[in-house]
Amino acid sequence: MFTGIVEAVGRVAAVADGMGDRRFTIAAEKVLDGTEIGDSVAVNGVCLTAVAVSPGQVDVTAVTETLERTNLGALTPGDTVNLERPMPAAGRFDGHIVQGHVDGVAVVAEIHSEGDSHRMRFAAEPALLRYVVEKGSITVDGVSLTITAVEADSFELVLIPHTLDITILGNRRVGDQVNVEVDILAKYVERLLEGRS
Repeated sequence: MFTGIVEAVGRVAAVADGMGDRRFTIAAEKVLDGTEIGDSVAVNGVCLTAVAVSPGQVDVTAVTETLERTNLGALTPGDTVNLERPMPAAGRFDGHIVQGHVDGVAVVAEIHSEGDSHRMRFAAEPALLRYVVEKGSITVDGVSLTITAVEADSFELVLIPHTLDITILGNRRVGDQVNVEVDILAKYVERLLEGRS
């Protein structure tokens, strides 16, 4: 389990295609300390398994399903990614419950500066938006955020300068795809209510 509190920005050092999957070598510093083969690492909000670890870098593999449902398939060497290690059982719970199971992608539709902050609107499919509520939680590229508005075809967030500085969201432009994980609680409530009909 993750919290959506990004620990560091890493850089894609290499990409290699396999038999229906893709292996990414990601360079990062302190965030990988203690990471071992078999450990989970969230890359742009996607929970992946470390398949190789060496000083300053980790290799992870994404299968076809993951590449089709997320923005990882578009990554190339030199791209930057948000990184988070799983929350330790005795750790502090700062963000919200994040599984690292991306529900789909949204597209940056608008960006407006408000002082040093950014108000960003993301176009999304109805299948995602049904779980999105104003003042609720959402994970965008692995970042735990609060939804400020919801429209028929989009949702809106306001990003503070700190978030823009320490994550890749500060580099996002109109037209970019972002990974979205909706609040797991909304999905469970929907499933439970289905059983009552």
